[in-house]
Amino acid sequence: MCVHKKRDKIGRVLLMITAGLIAAGILAAQLQAQDFVLSQNGKSVGKASLHIDNRGAILAAKSEADIKMPGLDYKFSENASLDAGYHLASAKLSGSVNGTSAKVETVKQGQQFLMTIDANGNAVNTPLAFHSRAVFFPDFDPAALQTLLNLGAAHNNLDLWALIPKQTGSIAALRIVTDADMQGALDGKQLTVHHLTVTFGSSKTELFSSPTNELLQAEWTNEGFAMVRQGFKLTPPTRPGAPPAAPAQPSAQSRPATQPSAPPPQPQ
Repeated sequence: MCVHKKRDKIGRVLLMITAGLIAAGILAAQLQAQDFVLSQNGKSVGKASLHIDNRGAILAAKSEADIKMPGLDYKFSENASLDAGYHLASAKLSGSVNGTSAKVETVKQGQQFLMTIDANGNAVNTPLAFHSRAVFFPDFDPAALQTLLNLGAAHNNLDLWALIPKQTGSIAALRIVTDADMQGALDGKQLTVHHLTVTFGSSKTELFSSPTNELLQAEWTNEGFAMVRQGFKLTPPTRPGAPPAAPAQPSAQSRPATQPSAPPPQPQ
């Protein structure tokens, strides 16, 4: 082998190794446990966490949230199983809202999703239309938002759906609009921040992510709620200035419906 060919071959090998290390670094960043602070009108009211574990062809996503404030005591723990492309296979959630406990399970069965909501000893089974880019979508759930970001990046934010674990369960199309990039800092390091606006029905969420699609911040501006990754700060923040002197307390009408928001209706 001549010197030039050997040098080119070595160069290609080094390029492949470098690309592999970069990809591994991005993947490792996405698989790290991430902690978030939940606030309303600038005041901390709880916390959330996310961990995604790569198990070969399966991704195991575990997330939790816990909010305690006047009028709202909400918490859940969720485990979801996804394929390598972030397509949902199953999800299990156990949580409570203001003392009412419930469990929700969603499983892909053929050409449908079956959602079971069990509260107060009553279980309701609801078959929902299958969409390959459906996201299990409880409120204040970092796993749902991270899955949405990954699916959206892979499919140009098209044909995404929310599996909504409320009442008897439902599915709704997600509309995603790309906004202008912003700037921020994560653990003191400056980075470009992608900004998306996500809506379905009357729900609206502002999402902020890193160049590698890691969830950094989510805002529900109509209700004043925000979920911010620890160590992250938008520069400048989206809502500069002091919070309102007397923030409105959440109610069934003013806050995003938490999940499960109420026991399912009694079977007739």
